[in-house]
Amino acid sequence: MTVDLSTRDLTCRLSHDAGLRLDQLALPGNDWVDAASPLFGLVADGVHLHACSDGWQTSEVRIADGPASTGCITRLRHVPTGLGITHHFTVHAEGLIESWLDVRNAGDHPITLTRLDSLTLALKPAACELMYYTAAWGDEFGGVRRPLRAAFRLETRAGRSSNQHHPWFALFRDGVGGMLSMSVAWSGNWCFRFDPHDGGGWLVSGGLSDWAFAIVLRPGETMTAPPVALVLAAGDDLNAISIPYARVGRRRWYPRNALARRLPVEWNHWWSYEDKAIDEATFRANVDVAAEMGIEVCTLDAGWFGPSDPATHWYDYRGDWHLVNTTRFPSGIRALADYAHSKGLKFGLWCEIEGLGRLARLAEDHPEFVATRDGERLGYVCLGNPAAQDWAFETLSRLVDDFALDWVKLDFNLDPGAGCNRADHGHADGDGLYAHYQGYYHLLQRLRARYSEVIWENCSSGGLRIDLGMLRHTHFTFLSDPDWPEHSLQLFWGATTMLAPDALLRWTYSEWINGYPPQQFNPHDPNLQPHELDYFIRIGMLSVMGLSQKLPELPDWVRERYTAHIALYRSLVRRFVREADLYRLTHQPKRDGGGDRWAAFQYALPDADEHLLFVFRLPGGAPSRTLRLRALHPDRDYLLQWRSHDRAERYTGAQLLRDGLRFDDLRERDSALVHIRVGEGNAFAYPVSLSHHAKLDA
Repeated sequence: MTVDLSTRDLTCRLSHDAGLRLDQLALPGNDWVDAASPLFGLVADGVHLHACSDGWQTSEVRIADGPASTGCITRLRHVPTGLGITHHFTVHAEGLIESWLDVRNAGDHPITLTRLDSLTLALKPAACELMYYTAAWGDEFGGVRRPLRAAFRLETRAGRSSNQHHPWFALFRDGVGGMLSMSVAWSGNWCFRFDPHDGGGWLVSGGLSDWAFAIVLRPGETMTAPPVALVLAAGDDLNAISIPYARVGRRRWYPRNALARRLPVEWNHWWSYEDKAIDEATFRANVDVAAEMGIEVCTLDAGWFGPSDPATHWYDYRGDWHLVNTTRFPSGIRALADYAHSKGLKFGLWCEIEGLGRLARLAEDHPEFVATRDGERLGYVCLGNPAAQDWAFETLSRLVDDFALDWVKLDFNLDPGAGCNRADHGHADGDGLYAHYQGYYHLLQRLRARYSEVIWENCSSGGLRIDLGMLRHTHFTFLSDPDWPEHSLQLFWGATTMLAPDALLRWTYSEWINGYPPQQFNPHDPNLQPHELDYFIRIGMLSVMGLSQKLPELPDWVRERYTAHIALYRSLVRRFVREADLYRLTHQPKRDGGGDRWAAFQYALPDADEHLLFVFRLPGGAPSRTLRLRALHPDRDYLLQWRSHDRAERYTGAQLLRDGLRFDDLRERDSALVHIRVGEGNAFAYPVSLSHHAKLDA
C-alpha cells in the first residue's frame, strides 16, 4: 500500500508493505532519499529495530486531512516484542514535515526502551556539508559549517536543549544541490546522528538522546517520542528553510493571546539594578517614566522574594515563592501591579518555578519534590513527580491571582544533566529528565488554559533552552542574557533560521550594574552619538522589543530618542515583526569581530507590496555594501522611505532584485531603516513624526 502526501512542490510517498518506509522525498529535480528508507528507529530490550525490520504488522493506515496539512497515521505491531507503534507523519502546506511516535507495550511483559528516533532518513550518495550552532551562556548561536566525511553525532547532554548545541541543523549537498534541515521539538537532551550509508549516502536519525536514558514500559503503558521537523529546499539560500519554520510556527505551534499578538514593548529592571539595588520606590519611579516613553509592560525580575533582608540573594531562595522581601517592597507586590495598572501598563513578574535554592525552605517542607541523582541534590524541583506538578500549578496560580500578573517570566538557571533518578517520583532511574519535561509541558498547558490572557515567557540562563518544543507552550523566548550589539545581531541571525521574529524577545543594549566586560553601554557617556544610540536601539526592534535601563536617570536626549523609536516600533515595525517573512540579506555577523561586518534583514509582508529593511554597519565593516532585496514584484514601482531622515527614492522591483540597493553613507555602528511600499507619488503619510527635537538623524 502506498500513500501519496505530495504537495505542489514536494513529492512524498510512503509505503506500508512489510513495515513502513519512505519511498520518495523530492523537490523538482532534487531527490533526497534511497528507496525503502526507514522512517523511525528504536532500541527495545537491547535490540535495534527500525521501520523496515522484520516482524512488523500494519493494523491501520489513516489519512488525516487538515485545513493546511495532510497527515498519515500508521499503526504497527512488532510481533516478536509486542511493541505497538503509532507513527505520525504530517506534511504542512508550507513545505515542512513533522514525524513522531507513540510507543505502546502491547505485550505481556515489561519492555525497556533505550533509544527512540522520531525520524530516520537514508539519503542518496552525495558530498555534504553540515551546518549547526554551538551554544553556552552568553555564547549562543555560534555558527559552524564542516564537511561531513565520517560518522558524526550532534547532541546536547546538559539537560537543557540549547546548551552545548542548538537542536537544529542544515545539510548542504555539493554538486547535486539542495538543503535539508531538521529540528527536534524537545527541551531536554536530544541527538542527531549522521552515519555512513550504502554507496556513499548517509543515514540521518534523530530525536531523544539515548545517553543515560532508559524507559520501562509495563504492559499497556504508552510514551511519546518528541516530533522532529524536516524542511527541504532547493539551492543554498537558508531563507528557503527558515521561512517554512517560521510560517508553521506562527500558524500551528506558537500559542498566542491578545497581549502576545500585540508584541508589547517591555521594560525589565534586571541588568540595571539586579536584586540588591531594586526596591519599591525605584520600581515605581521607573513605571512613571515607562508610561511617558510608551513602554507597555513593566516586569519585576528576581529580588522580590525571600527573607525580608536587604542582603537576600535571589539564587539561594528559589522555591520560597510565598515569601516577599518586604524590606525592599514594604507595600507588597500587588501594590506595584496596581500602580503599573493605574498608569495604563501591564505588570510582569519573574519566577524560576523549577529552581530550588540551597537555602529554600521548600526542600525541608517538601523533601519529596527534590530532584536528586544518586542521592545528590540537583538544584531543581522534579516535575516528573505529579505532586510537584500540582504544587507548581497552585504556586503560579496564586502568584497570578494575588499579584494580578499579566506577564510571567519563567527562568531556569542550571543544567539538570541526565536528570533525577529517584525511585519515588513515578518515573524510573533512566527517564527522570524525560518525565520532568513532560511534566513541565503539562504544567504550562494547564496554566495557559486557566490564564489564557497571561503571557508566559521562556528563559533559561538567557538562551539555553530554546527549541520547538518549548515554543509550543510559551509565548516568547528570551534569546540571551548579554545584549551587546554584535552579540545580539549574531543571535538574531541564528535564531531566525528556526524561529519567527515574533517568538523572540530581545532587549536593546543594556546598562549593566555588574561590570560584565562586553556590556559597555553608558547613556551618560559624553562621546555617545545619536547614530550609535539608534544602532543600539534598532537591534532590539528586530523582534519583540524590550529594554533594561535606569529610566529615570537617562539623559533627556537619550530618553527622547528612545521614546521616538518606541513610538515607531508600535506604529510601524511590530506589524512586520508579527506578520512578515524574514530574509537575512548578509552572512552571520560574529560577536568576536569575525563573520560578516554588515547585517541586513528584510521583512516582506505576504502580498509583497510592503517591506521593511533594517541595515547595520558593524565595526570593521567595509565603507559600502550593495544589498539585493527579495520577494519583490519585478514589474511594480516601489517607493523607499528612509525613516532616519527626509529621503525617498523610487525603483522598480526588477532594479532592486537585479542591481540591489547600495549603502555608502553609514558610519561604523550606524544603521538605516527603510520602509518600502508599492504605490504612486513620492511621499507617504506616516503615523509617527520624527521631525521634532528627537528626530532620528542618519
